[in-house]
Amino acid sequence: SRMRRLAMMLNSSRSQSHLALVDVKGFDPSDVSVIVKDGKVTVSAEHKEEHNTLLGKTCNYRKFMKEFSLPPGVDEDEVTYSV
Repeated sequence: SRMRRLAMMLNSSRSQSHLALVDVKGFDPSDVSVIVKDGKVTVSAEHKEEHNTLLGKTCNYRKFMKEFSLPPGVDEDEVTYSV
């Protein structure tokens, strides 16, 4: 299950501290951006698809944003992430 994989991933990196895990399912890694600024981590994703059909053009648009405050004492330059 997805929760079991998540637990295994967290257990495999015990030496690191994790602030958060964010589910960005449905977005390509290139759609996701992470910004660390002013003591906050902002994770956002945006995806737009356009298709031409016989009846005209259709457009699908999805956007996601989540913001976290860094714990006290965490250096912004040491924050890392992976998708």
